[in-house]
Amino acid sequence: MNFVLDVWRQTDGSEAGAFERHEVEDIDPDASMLEMLDVLNERIISEGGSAIAFDSDCREGICGSCSLLIDGYPHGPRQVTSCQVFMRDFPDGSGIKIEPFRSSAFGVIRDLVVDRSPLDRIVQAGGYISETSGPKPEPNSNPIHPEVQEAAMDASICIGCGACVAACPNGSAMLFTGAKVSHLSSLPQGEPERKHRVRSMVRRHDAEGFGGCTNHGECQAACPQEISIKVIGEMNTEYRHAMLEKLRARDGSIEPL
Repeated sequence: MNFVLDVWRQTDGSEAGAFERHEVEDIDPDASMLEMLDVLNERIISEGGSAIAFDSDCREGICGSCSLLIDGYPHGPRQVTSCQVFMRDFPDGSGIKIEPFRSSAFGVIRDLVVDRSPLDRIVQAGGYISETSGPKPEPNSNPIHPEVQEAAMDASICIGCGACVAACPNGSAMLFTGAKVSHLSSLPQGEPERKHRVRSMVRRHDAEGFGGCTNHGECQAACPQEISIKVIGEMNTEYRHAMLEKLRARDGSIEPL
């Protein structure tokens, strides 16, 4: 298969970037998007040029580090990670535009690599759970309803790739933050720090420069793990309860957390 690629090239965040056109030929239809970029980089290096920088790790759709904006879609035309997009997904001879994830909170490091550490800092703001290591009670002594357990697992599968941010017209990371909040707030282990966690994570989300959620739903459509937008509603409920309790504590109605 043959393709015409418009690839974003940028030395670093302080320099202006631009698209660079490349033609690639005889690409295996079963090659992934990243494998195709590997072939292109080998050719660029052999010609004395500088390789296109992009992130990758597992290449199995697990880690989410392969965050590319392909033809305007986070990760590509299918709801999977970029490494799971195959060249057979595109018509032979077609043009493909490849960019880094676009968000004011994700600064470009080089070419297709962006700084997604703001997502890490949101998680760090949530702190820890006070559950200690060592022997635990017998599981049946603290039963969890199967639906609650399933909901917690559905939220915990977030891989932090940032596709939700790139897809959102507001550049919001509420789907990511909601998933991280929901999967702990629904389980007994996350109960002690529940209210402090949601306040801190939402505060960090806003401080990092992410936009607010206005229910476009693009995040849910782009998420490779198919996390439901309902986690945002659950987070908003948690946040309102946590802030109300904090205000009541400030007024002396109840003991502060």
